Amino acid sequence: MAEFTGWMAQEAGGSGAALQWTGEAADLARAGGDPHLGSYGLVRRALVTLHDGNAASTITLARLAQSGGLPPRMRGLAAQREAQGHALVGDERACLRSLDRARTLLTGDSAHDEAGPTIGTTHVSDPAAMTTGGCLYDLGRPKAAAELLDRECGRLPSHALRTRTRYGFRRSLAHATSGEVEHACTIAGELLGMMPAVPSATVNSDVLRLARELSRSRSSWPVRDLQPALAQVLTPTQGW
Repeated sequence: MAEFTGWMAQEAGGSGAALQWTGEAADLARAGGDPHLGSYGLVRRALVTLHDGNAASTITLARLAQSGGLPPRMRGLAAQREAQGHALVGDERACLRSLDRARTLLTGDSAHDEAGPTIGTTHVSDPAAMTTGGCLYDLGRPKAAAELLDRECGRLPSHALRTRTRYGFRRSLAHATSGEVEHACTIAGELLGMMPAVPSATVNSDVLRLARELSRSRSSWPVRDLQPALAQVLTPTQGW
C-alpha cells in the first residue's frame, strides 16, 4: 500500500511525497523479510528523480539497485533507469551500455522464470526497446527515436490507456522535434481525448513539452487545429 501511495503521489505531481512513501515501502518490505522489493524501491525513487531532472541521483540510485543478488528482471529495470539518467546528461556511450545490459537481463530465460508477480509494466512487450526510444530522444536523435517509438507503440494493447498515453506523447514529441509536425499533431490528437481517463503528472509533463515544441510552428494549420484540445489539458499557468 505504501508503494502504491508513492506511485499515486508521483502521478499527482508530488515528488517529495512520492519519495517519502516509496522509501517507507522499501523499509516495510525489508522489515517483512523481502529485500528484493525493498531494493526495487530504489528503482522507483530513481524514476522520481529522473522526472525531476536530477540525472546524478537517478544514476546513483539505479546503480545501487543493480548490486547484490536481485532477480534479473529487477536488475534489468534498474539498468534501464540508469540508461535514462545517462541520456539526460547526453552520455550516449554509457546510456547504450546500460541499455544493452538491461536488454540482456530482461530477455534472458531466468527473467521469464521468476516466481511471484511481475515487477514493472506488463503492457510493454519489449521494455528495453521502448526505453531506448525515449533515451534516443533525450540524446538528441529524435528521428531515430520516432521510428523506434512508432514500432513499439504499435505493439501496445488497445485497452492499456495509461501506457498508450505515456509513451504516445513521447512519440508525438519525437516526430514534432524531427520536423514531422502534421504527423505529431495527428498522434497527439488521438491521445488527448484519453487524458481525462488517465490523469498523470508524468504524462502532463510530456504534453507541455510537446506544446512548447509545436509552438515553433504556430502558423501550421494542424497546430492551430490542435490548440483548443491542448489548452483543455494544460493548466492556465502552463500556457504556451
